Amino acid sequence: MHHFLRGEKFLVTFLFAAPAVMTLVLLLLGRNFWCPQGDLSLWSLDIWSAHNSQHLFDAYSLSHIQHGIVFFLGLVLLGLGRENFALRVMLVATIEVCWEVLENTPLIINRYREATISLDYFGDSVSNSLSDYLMCLLGLFVAHRVGWKIGLALFCLLEVSSLCWIKDSLILNILMLVAPNDLIREWQSS
Repeated sequence: MHHFLRGEKFLVTFLFAAPAVMTLVLLLLGRNFWCPQGDLSLWSLDIWSAHNSQHLFDAYSLSHIQHGIVFFLGLVLLGLGRENFALRVMLVATIEVCWEVLENTPLIINRYREATISLDYFGDSVSNSLSDYLMCLLGLFVAHRVGWKIGLALFCLLEVSSLCWIKDSLILNILMLVAPNDLIREWQSS
């Protein structure tokens, strides 16, 4: 029992330390902590607004829930952390923190602006990145709780919902970053 409690303490410490390091790095990269427009709203659901990716929640929060689901499913397929859920949690948290930092570098910001519908994307606020981290963990815990079949169905439901709502989604976003397609970009902009 004592070993289990030490492991729990380490996991909790890790889950707080990882976003703390991420916050520091993002601040050093010059990211704003909150929306520079000064709006105190907790969310912005207009992807064409300067408020997008600047508040706690936005339309892309769904895709970060998908991150948690897909990372969990990937670890299940790879058999990583099969006997140790805490290891899976730490791996997913690490991947998400690394993505949030990478996503807010000039390399990825410029790629989004060149290849996707996010022409006015200037990076996330730190608070939005922290929320994205929490959304990813939510997706992970939900997928762990409901199992891989329902987790996969939920991933698909969120994908379709995002496509219908904002004409963008996790899969479409990845596709456009890797292999931009003018027909998709035109459809998204219409």
